[in-house]
Amino acid sequence: MEKIQIEQIRPDLTWRIRHEAMYPDEPYDTIKLEDDPNGIHFGLFAEDQLVTVISVFEEGTVYQFRKFATLPAAQGKGYGSLMLQHIITYVSNIGATKLWCNARTSASAFYLKFGFSETDQRFSKLGLEFVIMQLQLNN
Repeated sequence: MEKIQIEQIRPDLTWRIRHEAMYPDEPYDTIKLEDDPNGIHFGLFAEDQLVTVISVFEEGTVYQFRKFATLPAAQGKGYGSLMLQHIITYVSNIGATKLWCNARTSASAFYLKFGFSETDQRFSKLGLEFVIMQLQLNN
C-alpha cells in the first residue's frame, strides 16, 4: 500500500508543483501569489515525494483555496480528492462557514462531487475559463 501523508508546508515548496501542473508555459513567477506569506499551505506526499499542493486563505470564517495542483505524472490517482477532503475537514474543524475557489470550468464536475455548487460568477484568465464555486459549512 502506498504511503500518503498530508502536511503543512512552506509557501515556496508549492511553487514548483504549481508551475509544472498549472502554467508550465508561463514565467515561473506567474504562479507566486502576493498573499502566499499569509496563507496556509498543504502538501500531499506520496512515497515521500511532494505531488499535490493547495493554498488556503482566510477571511473571517470564509476560506478560499487557491493554486490547487497535482503534478501531471501523478494526476488521476486520487491525490486531489484526498487533498480536497483534507482541506474541507481542516476548515470545518476551525469553524469555517464557507469554502470557495475559482475553479477551471473544466474541473467543475470534480468539485460538484464534494458538495460544491457553482455560482453565476464566471471569468477568463490566461485563456482559461473559470467559475466561482462554493461549499457551505457549519451553518
